[in-house]
Amino acid sequence: MQSWKNCRRLKAYGEPLRLQGGNLLLELRVKDLGIIEDISWNLDCGFNVITGETGAGKSLVIDAVEALLAGKLDEEAIRHGANEACIEGVFALPHGAGNARLKELLAEKGLGNDEDTLVIHCELRRQGRSVFRINGHAVPRSLLQEIGRFLVDVHGQSEHLSLLDRKYQMDFLDAYAHTISLRQTFSAMADELRKTEHELLELAREESESVRREEFLRFQMDEITRAGLKEGEDEELEREQKIISSSEKLKALSYGVYQALQGEDGSRAPAALDQLGEAVEMMKKLADTDPATRQQLDSLRESLAGLEEVARDIRSYSDRLEYDPKRLEEIESRLALIRELRKKYGKTIAEVLDYQKKAGVELEGFAHSSERQAELKGKCARLRQEMGQLAGELSKARSDAARKLASEVKRELRDLNMPQVEFEVEIKQLPDAGGIQLPGRQTCAFSNDGADIIEFIVSTNPGEPLKPVARIASSGELSRFMLALKGALSQADNIPVLVFDEIDTGVGGRNGEIIGKKLWLLARNRQVVCVTHLPQIAAFADAHYSIRKEVAGTRTLSKLEVLRDRPRINELAAMLGGAQYTEITARNASELIKKAMGWKKGQNSPRKSTSGARQ
Repeated sequence: MQSWKNCRRLKAYGEPLRLQGGNLLLELRVKDLGIIEDISWNLDCGFNVITGETGAGKSLVIDAVEALLAGKLDEEAIRHGANEACIEGVFALPHGAGNARLKELLAEKGLGNDEDTLVIHCELRRQGRSVFRINGHAVPRSLLQEIGRFLVDVHGQSEHLSLLDRKYQMDFLDAYAHTISLRQTFSAMADELRKTEHELLELAREESESVRREEFLRFQMDEITRAGLKEGEDEELEREQKIISSSEKLKALSYGVYQALQGEDGSRAPAALDQLGEAVEMMKKLADTDPATRQQLDSLRESLAGLEEVARDIRSYSDRLEYDPKRLEEIESRLALIRELRKKYGKTIAEVLDYQKKAGVELEGFAHSSERQAELKGKCARLRQEMGQLAGELSKARSDAARKLASEVKRELRDLNMPQVEFEVEIKQLPDAGGIQLPGRQTCAFSNDGADIIEFIVSTNPGEPLKPVARIASSGELSRFMLALKGALSQADNIPVLVFDEIDTGVGGRNGEIIGKKLWLLARNRQVVCVTHLPQIAAFADAHYSIRKEVAGTRTLSKLEVLRDRPRINELAAMLGGAQYTEITARNASELIKKAMGWKKGQNSPRKSTSGARQ
């Protein structure tokens, strides 16, 4: 909880606490990221500045914040020799309306705790799945990212280029106008419309083939129905066919069996039944003398009765056997039909009957095709009408917000010493007969983002026409313009932590002081973190940290330290005059800090407004 002490330390500087219910990044722990082996950073609640020579690892700290909240990190960023990078952030969640939704989400996911803190821990691995924990509970990356959006807004160096993208400009305007959810609703409807129109197109394409297909299916179903197939029928017929074809042979064999059992008149061979009968008589005499053999007598009697029954059955079977060429012809004809149907529709009768069911379902689908097409056409019409209404609402909300945003940005630009810059948000629609109709307007083209084409247009010099912001020539102007947008957006959102990585790209010392003032003013309502090369910006820091490289053995390490008093003056002196330290650069650095301190104290006067950066 060292950062709370840092916040109290501001009172000693005569600077009152400025955060009102917002979240603070109290501590950041980074291990095995790039040249960072292990650092623990306790942040201030106001304007935090990180400085250091190029390559010392300043931007790695910002990368760590991004990785912590996005759950993503390039494998190459993991320190050489390590299998994973570990990043942990501790956030304070003071009571306030701005935290209500976040705390509801944490409670809903079972991630809340009794303390007003939020601990996010990420283990980002080279191989295998990375692990993300919030307040000690493992969570998926999607939930980590959802929670991260409540906490920090990171403006990296690449975002300068993002500003030139019209998609980014639309996202920015929607964030300012609080129309993200409205746009998402429209996007879902647009997806549903495309899906419905695709199904309708497929039905129309298939309609030309449906008549021929329907006739073919009906022929197949009639062919199977006329056959009157029954499962297992072919096996029964094949068995009967075999019996009829072999009837003479079977008759001879069955007669031989009967003769062996029963015998015939005049036959010299003793019949099995006669011999078994004699055996029973002798066994009876044996049992009369020795009762212990009565069980064997009973068995012989049972055997005799069984053989007599077998003889009768065999005789009956033989009498029934008869070669019937007509029946044999019927069976062979039926089997030929079954084989033909199996060749067309399935390997077994069951598969043939299953094919018949499927054909019936498909035919039923043809019967409902016209009804389905009419239903889909009605759905498309309703969707287009609803989307037109929604796109109109979205366009109006954007237009209202665009005017307010333009005014806010121009005010911010004046604070940043760019009073001559004109800024507008251009919103237009493209006519398209196949689009959607906005209320009171013509039919327009649309995308998942609505019917609007949004572009930020700027004139940086008096008398010059407004042009897309992509044509701003100076990178310094682009940096200040981005800061102006962030300043304007900060009035409309409640993201508590703003991170700027080298916002001073292309900016000189004169404008650096202006940017320093603006960043400090942003930090009156938020926690601001800034990586900078300009001493004019660093002089306005509430807390100043230095990143430097050290060689330990054969490895290069990145170290972070808090700069106060003389070490801070030395750092600014080095930023002013290079590595060669002189008393002159030290006095200049001390003067920068003194001047910034005086200005900040002036801003805390009740008579001063937050537009003090214009001074």
